Amino acid sequence: MTLQELLTPPVVWFLIGLVFLLLELVIPGLFLIFFGIGAWIVALVLVFFDMSITAQLLIFGSTSVLGLLLLRRFIKDKFFKEDRSGEVSLEEEFINKIAVAKSTLTPGIPGKVSFKGTQWSAISDKEIEKGSRVKIIGKESITLQVTTIN
Repeated sequence: MTLQELLTPPVVWFLIGLVFLLLELVIPGLFLIFFGIGAWIVALVLVFFDMSITAQLLIFGSTSVLGLLLLRRFIKDKFFKEDRSGEVSLEEEFINKIAVAKSTLTPGIPGKVSFKGTQWSAISDKEIEKGSRVKIIGKESITLQVTTIN
C-alpha cells in the first residue's frame, strides 16, 4: 500500500484533528481542541458519505466554531474553574492557625510541625518541645514560622 492510497480524506482529516489536539497541549487556552474535534467530525462523516471539499470545509468550520461558542465557557468553568469570590488568601490559610510540633524546635534549627494533616518544616525564635501546640505567625516558601501558644 502506497502513501497516496493511505492518505484518504478521512485519514487526512483525522491527522489534522490530531495535530490540533496536540497543539492544544502546547498552546493552552481551550481553543484549538474544538478545531481538532471539528476535523474528527469531518473524518467521521467522510467514512459514511462522499462529499466535496467545499462541504468538508463547511462542516469543519461550522462544527468547530459552534463547539467553540457553545461549549468553551461550560468546559472551562467545569474543569478550570477559578472561584475568586470565596478565595482564601495564602496568608489567611496559614497565619494564626494552630499546628502541633512533631519535633523539638530550637532557635536557628528547623524542625517539623503538623498542619492540616501534612508535615511542614518550621522555625521558631523560642525553644518548643515536641508535641506542643504552636501558632503559625508567618510563612516563607515551604517553611512555617511558629511561636508557642500562651
